[in-house]
Amino acid sequence: MTNEAFSATAWNNGQWHASGAGYGLKLAVADRDRFFRRDWRSVTLRLVDESGSVDVEVNCAKDSFWNGTCRELIGREIGRWFLDLGLAPWRTGRPPRFNLTPVEPGVFRVEPRANAV
Repeated sequence: MTNEAFSATAWNNGQWHASGAGYGLKLAVADRDRFFRRDWRSVTLRLVDESGSVDVEVNCAKDSFWNGTCRELIGREIGRWFLDLGLAPWRTGRPPRFNLTPVEPGVFRVEPRANAV
């Protein structure tokens, strides 16, 4: 597995819950197809910030992840992380960006970009 980083954009379903529900990371089709496998039921996102990291398991075995329009990894823990970092909610049209680096098959290190917005 390559350690080459790829990019994701913060996503929200339009309901800005303080619980973190309705948030996720949106991937480009090419990155999804290159770094993810259809036979995986879930992946682990290692959410990294200056205080350390936390591993979060998210479902990737859903039609909406593999169709041509959605491609989001969704989880309340991702949203809480966005909120704790002060990256959510964001201004319309200005979602923060993140770097994802494959650590091992099905595990990705996720870090906010230096200029996340």
